[in-house]
Amino acid sequence: MALSDVAVHAGVSHQTVSRVVNGHPNVAPATRERVQRAITELGYRPNAAARALVTGSTRSFGLVVSHINQYGPAQTLLGLEKAARAAGYSLGVAILDDDSEAAMREAVDRFVAQSVDAVVALSTYGQAVDALRRFEAPVPLIAVQVGRDESRPTVWVAQEVGAELATRHLLELGHRTVHHVTGPPDSLEARGRVVGWRRALEDADAPVPEPLHGDWWPSSGHAAGRALAARARAGEDVTAVFVANDQMALGLLSALADEGLSVPGDISVVGFDDVPECGYFSPPLTTVRQDFAELGRRGVELVLSRLRGEPLESQPVLPQLIVRRSTGPARRTV
Repeated sequence: MALSDVAVHAGVSHQTVSRVVNGHPNVAPATRERVQRAITELGYRPNAAARALVTGSTRSFGLVVSHINQYGPAQTLLGLEKAARAAGYSLGVAILDDDSEAAMREAVDRFVAQSVDAVVALSTYGQAVDALRRFEAPVPLIAVQVGRDESRPTVWVAQEVGAELATRHLLELGHRTVHHVTGPPDSLEARGRVVGWRRALEDADAPVPEPLHGDWWPSSGHAAGRALAARARAGEDVTAVFVANDQMALGLLSALADEGLSVPGDISVVGFDDVPECGYFSPPLTTVRQDFAELGRRGVELVLSRLRGEPLESQPVLPQLIVRRSTGPARRTV
């Protein structure tokens, strides 16, 4: 099966079919649709190697990612893959064993050797993030979820804004202050959520309690819940908690129930991410939703603009507060 067979079937020139296959923008929509229908009907599969020789493009991106066992990175990967596929690109994935600069550099170099058109780096931890600021690659290198970076094209969710939304929601319900369970200290996302939480409290002239430290997993949320229950029984003003992700919030809800405290009657709880199970927690969890599909779309849009040599001003993806039954008015200090 050749391009000429598709051209005959669609009633267009060989050059028109080539333009459609290679994603050239100067094709009328009706003609493009006719060619794509012919490709589908004939079962034509472009020869990627031959096309790369002609166009100088492999129509592929490389994605370097770490901590793929966590909800945020996994959903971001899915968003990027879907957006890349919609744009006619394939996405190769390299999963880092650690967050070292050496591991990040090796993964990027390996993709460059495979002649990908661009590399997308998704890591919010440690040396890997610092390394991205120093990298110089022969292909466009886009960073995801590292926040605004004047030295590198980036796309990100505004973590501070999400944390402020969660904290203000609890303050507006009448809680005098809001406790916080953080993520790991080497995570940029966790740090951003601490900044937003603290800023919202300071803007409201509310007390800023000492945060409790977690590691994203339910067990650390459970330990934090036990610690907060002890603080409450010792007379500390514990009526509201912002937890840095939903998995830790799940553990915290379980611990509060074990301690005989009701949510939201005794303590209101807000999470972050809006995992699919949130609506089925007991009680259903108020949380901050990250739009990972939009993050992926913007990431691919930024890659394509770089490949075309066009400037594109990056703007953060704004999170959204999703109110469920785990938050309510402050009733009393436990």
